[in-house]
Amino acid sequence: MNPFQSLRDYERFVYTLQSRFPDLLSSTLIIQRRGRLFAELTGELLHRNGCRLLAYERLSWDAGPLHIVGYSYEVWHGAEKLYWYDCQPHPSEPTLASTHPHHKHLPPDLRHHRVPAPGLTFTAPNLPLLLQELASLRLGAA
Repeated sequence: MNPFQSLRDYERFVYTLQSRFPDLLSSTLIIQRRGRLFAELTGELLHRNGCRLLAYERLSWDAGPLHIVGYSYEVWHGAEKLYWYDCQPHPSEPTLASTHPHHKHLPPDLRHHRVPAPGLTFTAPNLPLLLQELASLRLGAA
């Protein structure tokens, strides 16, 4: 089943993430309607490795099936922001063209060091990819 068929399907998908990702300790994700054709997903997922994924998605179904029209995903370990993803276009950066506008911000200069973000999309859930990435992180002692 494609969870992007309807808002109800996506809600069911989001609210059952912990059953598919057993290393998730908690979720505060909520989806709230913001009008007749828009909704927002906000909240945090806490992984067993101590990382937190803060998620924001603006969702729409004005032009057919449900889709993401904007997002921001941040990954934190304790008080340290490890990296983040967003879809703010940077058309003057040719290195990002392969996944435009999707990209990832990495250290050492989180604001300006951007790399392509293959796999992120507006037409399917991004959370499974992000949770798989979170599970693969190998962190030193905190």
